[in-house]
Amino acid sequence: MATVLYLFDFDKTLYAYDFRERLPALARLTGTSEYHLAKTWWSEGHEAAAEAGEYATADEYLEAFAQVTGARLTMDQWLEARTAAMTPIPASIAVLRRAAELGTVSLLSNNPIIFRDALPVLAPEVHEILAGNDLVSAALGARKPERRIYTRACDRFGVPPERTFLVDDSGANVRGAADAGLEAFEFLEVGHGYNTAHLLEAVEAFAAG
Repeated sequence: MATVLYLFDFDKTLYAYDFRERLPALARLTGTSEYHLAKTWWSEGHEAAAEAGEYATADEYLEAFAQVTGARLTMDQWLEARTAAMTPIPASIAVLRRAAELGTVSLLSNNPIIFRDALPVLAPEVHEILAGNDLVSAALGARKPERRIYTRACDRFGVPPERTFLVDDSGANVRGAADAGLEAFEFLEVGHGYNTAHLLEAVEAFAAG
């Protein structure tokens, strides 16, 4: 049987993520208002452009951030603010570990190159499981839910879409993956937790099928 490929989103899938924690941290670290940072960098589309691959290196990202916002940010400060917004979801990471036993696993996350480079520090347990398979949208030149990001991810591993399983918290991203021929699972908050039990069942069933 051909190898199966599991693609996991990161934010709100493997780690809880709250931008409302990140923005105040950035404002504090740079001495700039939250409103100014949100308006100049995020609302004007610069983070989305970074996620689509406009900045090829972490240094280019940080330099663009400084030019756009007028606030110079070091890599350590970027890490501090990003970490402030993140909390691991242990049950989800356990499913990632199980998927790695059943097939090939990779990240597939809408994030800039700076995030990929920082992953060993941001999420060391996830980085260890992925064993270098840390695809982010910036490396593929497209963002979910564009069809081409899914096909490019499959091509990277030489696995056809029908043998590929995506886990993502976004319904739009799940639908985009399904339209591209992938099996897709929507990761959801359920009560005080997440639908990780159903995710585990789906991951194991996909490998068996």
